[in-house]
Amino acid sequence: MDEENLEPLEGEHFYEKSDNPESQDTITKVTGMYKDWFLDYASYVILERAVPAIEDGFKPVQRRIMHSLKELDDGRYNKVANVVGHTMQYHPHGDASIGDAMVQIGQKDLLIDTQGNWGNILTGDGAAAPRYIEARLSKFALDVLYSPKITTWQSSYDGRKNEPVHLPVKFPLLLAQGAEGIAVGLSTKVLPHNFLELIDASVKILKKKPFTLYPDFPTGGVADMSNYNDGMRGGRVRVRAKISQQDKSTLVITQIPFTTNTTSLIDSILKANEKGKIKIRKIEDNTAADVEILIHLPNGVSPDKTIDALYAFTACETSIAPLGCVIQDQKPLFVGVSDMLRISTDRTVELLRSELEIELTELEEQWHFQSLERIFIENRIYRRIEEEETWEGVIKAIDEGLKPFTKHLKRAVTEEDIVRLTEIRIKRISKFDIDKAQEKIEALEGDIEQVKHNLEHIIDFAIDFFQNLKEKYGKGRERKTEIRNFDNIEATKVVLRNTKLYVNREEGFVGTGLKKDEYVADCSDIDDVIVFLRDGNMMVTKVDVKTFVGKDIIYVAVFTKNDKRTIYNMIYRDGKSGPSYVKRFNVTSITRDKLYDLTQGNKGSQIVYFSGNPNGEAEVVTILLRQVGSIKKLKFDLDFATLAIKGRASKGNKVTRYPIKRIELKEKGISTLKPRRIWFDDTVQRLNVDGRGELLGEFKSNDRLLIINQSGKVKTIIPDLSTHFEEGMIVLEKWVPKKPISAIYYDGEKTRYYIKRFLVENENKEEIFITEHPNSQLEIVSTDYRPVAEIIFSKVKGVQKENMEVDLEGFIAVKGIKALGNQLTTDKVRQINLLESLPYDEPEEEPEPEEMEVKDEVDLTDGNTTIGLDDDGQITLSLD
Repeated sequence: MDEENLEPLEGEHFYEKSDNPESQDTITKVTGMYKDWFLDYASYVILERAVPAIEDGFKPVQRRIMHSLKELDDGRYNKVANVVGHTMQYHPHGDASIGDAMVQIGQKDLLIDTQGNWGNILTGDGAAAPRYIEARLSKFALDVLYSPKITTWQSSYDGRKNEPVHLPVKFPLLLAQGAEGIAVGLSTKVLPHNFLELIDASVKILKKKPFTLYPDFPTGGVADMSNYNDGMRGGRVRVRAKISQQDKSTLVITQIPFTTNTTSLIDSILKANEKGKIKIRKIEDNTAADVEILIHLPNGVSPDKTIDALYAFTACETSIAPLGCVIQDQKPLFVGVSDMLRISTDRTVELLRSELEIELTELEEQWHFQSLERIFIENRIYRRIEEEETWEGVIKAIDEGLKPFTKHLKRAVTEEDIVRLTEIRIKRISKFDIDKAQEKIEALEGDIEQVKHNLEHIIDFAIDFFQNLKEKYGKGRERKTEIRNFDNIEATKVVLRNTKLYVNREEGFVGTGLKKDEYVADCSDIDDVIVFLRDGNMMVTKVDVKTFVGKDIIYVAVFTKNDKRTIYNMIYRDGKSGPSYVKRFNVTSITRDKLYDLTQGNKGSQIVYFSGNPNGEAEVVTILLRQVGSIKKLKFDLDFATLAIKGRASKGNKVTRYPIKRIELKEKGISTLKPRRIWFDDTVQRLNVDGRGELLGEFKSNDRLLIINQSGKVKTIIPDLSTHFEEGMIVLEKWVPKKPISAIYYDGEKTRYYIKRFLVENENKEEIFITEHPNSQLEIVSTDYRPVAEIIFSKVKGVQKENMEVDLEGFIAVKGIKALGNQLTTDKVRQINLLESLPYDEPEEEPEPEEMEVKDEVDLTDGNTTIGLDDDGQITLSLD
């Protein structure tokens, strides 16, 4: 069709113009085709391929695989290729899609008992070809998936076979296995949950108790579920690899995030290393049955900072967005995991009820026929048919013979019942035992009563069903993923500064490409740069190859957002010939690439002195004035420590109204900031300065933290907010160097308990203070000055020795950290408890020079105060 001959009609209609004047225009309606074909296709993909059904948790291909496995089940393994071929009788697609779906089910280790190489979800290795691997149904699948008598059936796609509409699954299988699929116009992502927790939650639903559900991933890892949102749209789960420090230059990854494997994880680490985000020496992948990835670090690289960088820049942390979408009544349903579990639990109850009702009907039928059979044989009714010549006569004779004896039966006798009686063989009649027949009837009556009781107490029956599943199949299915709240890692704080920042002060350029100009600092490509200009303007801009910020740069540095400890000291002249002002300020937040005027905005203003101080230092400067008129003092000192720290927009305090000739640094300053108060948040296992968790104390620059682990290791560290703490930490506090540590430990070699008291001898080294025998273990440890322990002895030949209290300070003097200590007792010890310590007055520390705290008692911001010196060299404040 020639495009030039197409002309649009209304909406989506087009018509074709013909050269033959006698022919009529041909109209093609796209709308009808779109509605009929595309929507049919979309519905098919949604209902028949991508989204699981809420009833049994299966997509159609999965349901057909499980049905085929049941048809082939004889207790032995079947070649997967055979199962795939059998499934193609029900699934109108290629064998590849069936084989892939079957491997995914098998890797979840719940429904299929596998044999051979089924791949590895940890490494990402694929399964062997279907002809090489075998499968059969697991015992769990046989128990919870099948019940033909309550299954609704439908014809297969070619009409030759019957397949289940839904399998009667009596377990929240969808939540246990998870599901993911992309259809036309919608998708689904149900995360896997823990087997045991699902059963416990189902029991709570039946008991009408509250419950919470969180995912549990087969790859383990650590997950933050605080924004899970019940698995609905808008929720998010952050999952991290489990990384620990093997030694000072080696990290080890033992668990990986869900949706990753060791191959993709290592690739992401190598990519981050190539981009300079992190710095590593080499990676070893020792993964087999369990994950073990060794990351070797170069000398001088911080393991703690590298761990944070791995979370920030690699697949060691992934974010998963759940989306609960299922099919119910042939329609998509967006629902949370709590409602999924309620629907599944209610369906399980109804399936169990249906099974019990069918079982009751069958038992009553058995009881009915057993009773009829007894009547028929015991009363010799079979003899009545000897003289009958027709079938109708036989039936009538038996019916007449039964009537006097059938009043106790629970239903009327039908012709089918009589026909069954005629089929009883003579041999069975001759060997009929009335007592055994009565025992069978009574046993059936007991079974009937039990089933009726279960139906009357269906909730209790369902609870028992779930508990039996937990007891039978729950072993080894404990939670693998640790739930923990995460702290947010700022990429700029952990990125490796792998490039250099330069500045051309005169021309006003900063960047990483100015290698012929002045070096400023190491930086990364995600850092920001703060720049101060001579005219009093300030700007923060992103690191780039070359950026123009303004001529006459006086100060440039890498900028840290929310940094309250970096203080800028500045003296500026207001206008061309106005007075000079002094101010101290910090810069915590800004708008990038915006110019900020730090002066009063008058034309000709200029900064005459400037310093940036990373720890709030306050120097002393000497100010020299120009000889103007009758000035008596041309030289005086200014101590920045006397000034309050204000905002960057503050006017400042007047220094002098006379012109300044120059300013000289007289004395470098010390920090005027308070010692930092540091807290430990046990939830995220991190230090912070935001008041979260337990206060550890106030720390100056040289103060350290004391860390003691259950393994008997002790070390001290400078507190760093990026520090990662190992599992088994039992002591975390501010270290007092002269305060002894007291411990009671069991020596594995001598099989005795020992007491020791010691000081940390090497603050820069981790040491073990118990013996290194594999059976040695730390019992108690205390950092109190006078701890007291209670020793509880074991019974010996029925005799119980009285408990003993031990004052550890009086028991042993402080010795070296490697000393064995004094033996506690030769008696057999059952338990050791730490009691309340004895009172002790801590020695007063030698007073240190008081660090000046910024105070606002004297307000000098009105600009009318002059700071100067009198004849004795003392600072004076005079009002203009």
